[in-house]
Amino acid sequence: MFAEPGTYDQVITIFSPDGRLLQVEYAVEAVNRGATVLGVSCPEGIVLGAEEHVRAELQDPDFGWKIFEVDEHIGATVVGLGSDARILIDQARIYAQINRLTYDEPMDVEVLTKRIGDIEQVYTQYAWVRPFGVSIIFGGVDKTGNRLFATDPSGSYRAYRAVAEGSEREVAEAILKGEYREDLKLDEAVKLAVKCLVKVLKVRGEKLTVRIAVIPSETNRFRMLTAEEVEPHMRRVIRIGKRDRRRE
Repeated sequence: MFAEPGTYDQVITIFSPDGRLLQVEYAVEAVNRGATVLGVSCPEGIVLGAEEHVRAELQDPDFGWKIFEVDEHIGATVVGLGSDARILIDQARIYAQINRLTYDEPMDVEVLTKRIGDIEQVYTQYAWVRPFGVSIIFGGVDKTGNRLFATDPSGSYRAYRAVAEGSEREVAEAILKGEYREDLKLDEAVKLAVKCLVKVLKVRGEKLTVRIAVIPSETNRFRMLTAEEVEPHMRRVIRIGKRDRRRE
């Protein structure tokens, strides 16, 4: 199949003369413009975090759409097009349940991540479809330990100890690189995730809306923290920030 000049970024997903898949790059840009999400792995479990925006005055503030329970031992947080993310999360849930019914055991986090990456990759190589404009951070506890992976619109995935995605990931990654330790307690990992997200929202000057979920290795059970559990960590970060500014 040959494409006329100027069509490499239109209906045909095909390499441009300089070796680029422009539609994939556009999908990555959609991810880079999205809300910031992150994951942190520690010996006591996995922490997933996301910033969420309440876009309307009458919107239910308790409704979340960035962090999902995939299976009881796996969670995911997404950035990019929410509609694309919903389709992939639903498929991930199906894979997880099929694995339980077939093998009578929970699915490994990496195997699930690879399956979703395979779907994303297929949509980069056919005409008349577009790549999924979403990145997903999968975190969970399986027989291999506490695992954290991130996919991108090309279908590739990588394992991390801590990772951030979205429009202000540089801000979050700077904090993670400076303060992450491999011996973090789960509560310390939660505080670190909250700190990253509060700093991101302060950079934007937006209202603080932070969601946090944990998968403790002790229970292997996904749990979304309540607003009341997250609030003290947010107040602590804000209080420390104000104190540091006064010292300056």
